Amino acid sequence: FQDLDGKTQHLAAYKGKVVLVNFWATWCPPCRREMPSLERLHQALKDQPFVILAVDQMEKFDLVFTFTGQLEPSPTFPVLLDEKGGSAKAWKVLGLPTSFLVDKQGRIAYRAMGGREFDHPEIQKLIRALIAE
Repeated sequence: FQDLDGKTQHLAAYKGKVVLVNFWATWCPPCRREMPSLERLHQALKDQPFVILAVDQMEKFDLVFTFTGQLEPSPTFPVLLDEKGGSAKAWKVLGLPTSFLVDKQGRIAYRAMGGREFDHPEIQKLIRALIAE
């Protein structure tokens, strides 16, 4: 999928890193609430083999761009556009937000439905353990 800078992103390009894939939409209140904590997590682990991919579901560029520009802090991790929602079907997402932690070998290690505070120490501990594997 394309990110907000127009670059195409592929999950396979991140093999060897732990990846947090977050499915979300601007109309989803828990998605909106957790977005700043994703940025704080990104900043806390930016020197580690870790990346966040926030995959917006079925919304247009202008709406997503405007929403992310209003966030404090504004996301510096890739925000991807899935205007047709095909990725959520492929990942068997049943509701938003849904997040997956993908290990360095590309396997799904954890799945979480519902909003989270991603910069919580327990979540960081879990991610650091996957990084150390």
